[in-house]
Amino acid sequence: MSLDKELLEIIVCPKCKNDLIYEQEKERLVCIKCNVYYPVREDIPILLIDEAKPLGREYLVQ
Repeated sequence: MSLDKELLEIIVCPKCKNDLIYEQEKERLVCIKCNVYYPVREDIPILLIDEAKPLGREYLVQ
């Protein structure tokens, strides 16, 4: 199962309010501006700033 398209259109990063990128295969929502991701557990986005995890080098902006 995956997140609803309508939900994905309205949710934003709780810290900076930037759009999030949904990575279904990794079950996470990515904020490139903050360089973090938020987990998705059982199709529920965990959008708590304390739950954010740092991204790897693949998203670093040059």
